[in-house]
Amino acid sequence: MNKDLKVFENLESEVRSYCRSFPTVFTKAKGSIMWDKEGREYIDFFCGAGALNYGHNDPNMKQKLVDYIMSDGITHSLDKATTPKQEFLTAFNDIIMKPRGLDYKVMFPGPTGTNTVESALKLARKVTDRTEVITFTNGFHGMTIGSLSVTGNAFKRKGAGIPLHNAVTMPYDRYMDDTTDSLDYLEHYLEDGGSGVEVPAAVILETVQGEGGLNWASNKWLKRLEELCNRFEILLIIDDVQAGVGRTGTFFSFEPAGIKPDIVCMSKSIGGYGSPFAITLIKPEYDIWAPGEHNGTFRGNNHAFVTATEALKYWNDPAFEKAIHEKIENVTAYLNRLVKDYPELDGYVKGRGLMQGISCGKEGIAEDVAAEAFERGLIMETAGADDEVFKLFPAINMDNETLQRGFDVIEESVKAAVAKNEPVTN
Repeated sequence: MNKDLKVFENLESEVRSYCRSFPTVFTKAKGSIMWDKEGREYIDFFCGAGALNYGHNDPNMKQKLVDYIMSDGITHSLDKATTPKQEFLTAFNDIIMKPRGLDYKVMFPGPTGTNTVESALKLARKVTDRTEVITFTNGFHGMTIGSLSVTGNAFKRKGAGIPLHNAVTMPYDRYMDDTTDSLDYLEHYLEDGGSGVEVPAAVILETVQGEGGLNWASNKWLKRLEELCNRFEILLIIDDVQAGVGRTGTFFSFEPAGIKPDIVCMSKSIGGYGSPFAITLIKPEYDIWAPGEHNGTFRGNNHAFVTATEALKYWNDPAFEKAIHEKIENVTAYLNRLVKDYPELDGYVKGRGLMQGISCGKEGIAEDVAAEAFERGLIMETAGADDEVFKLFPAINMDNETLQRGFDVIEESVKAAVAKNEPVTN
């Protein structure tokens, strides 16, 4: 073992995870490149699990943050009114919501993705006076108790240590096969008074399941789900914590479906720079909180307000979104070629936007690809219930040269993993 890693082994909890997958000590990051203590360079196709969509240490955001700190700007403010919060709310409304015809009140629930999910679940139950929530197979919504109750992964659910209640799991789009509309199943349960499933307070889902294996819902399926929710007066919650902020090509992942969720959960890259920050977007008619009914000590992270506001400026330029779509086309074409050229993967392409990957039919091969990639200087992770998918999460503003370098590393890693998994012959 690298001697620098011994302090983590000796002093840090066994719960640590990513430092096991990427066993080195990182010291510096810029754009889409990270460096460790030995000066070795790594291309980042992980982006903080979607928290660094704009890459590391964006120069514009960094300068704004440095200037703010040096001027003795307020860091911690709970939910008091501050200039950075005012500027963020104004920019978010003018740059993001108004052009998309969206009308939401913005709630600051706490700094993480699970904070926004917890607030959404609580509010939906308050609005409807119902308790149950419909969630979907392979969904992931966070690690606190309420969020875990609507999460599908058995390993993570078991970590709660108690039974998880008040949630009913339904099949996600194409969960059973490519021809069955799983919403027929949901609709029948809601219509049938003998199904044992009560009309829920809310339905919660990701349009692309980042941790659940890059399963993605079609626009037609999402639109029909919205119609079902409207028909039964169920609140529709979209968890855009990972799939939002350009990760699928549009600022919100649900835009191509033409739906308008009742509540939207956002965190990770909404802060722009990687600082903890989350928001819950609420249709005005459902914003029935009493003052202080939901709160959190760190819901007013002014440093994140500063960088989030600067990040939104990128979306003023239509060329920014166009460039994202060009990268998406490159990633899709590249992954399709890998599947064709390396049948040993027994793979197929999954996901949407810049959260795509290859699901591998042979056990362990996706993990081998990710491990080989790290040895060759590229960071990426696996997803799915059995870690069967190796997934590409490049920065949405990654330059094409670095993107191609990453492709080359992954292909070499696939070759190595395939060779490693070839059957031994006498």
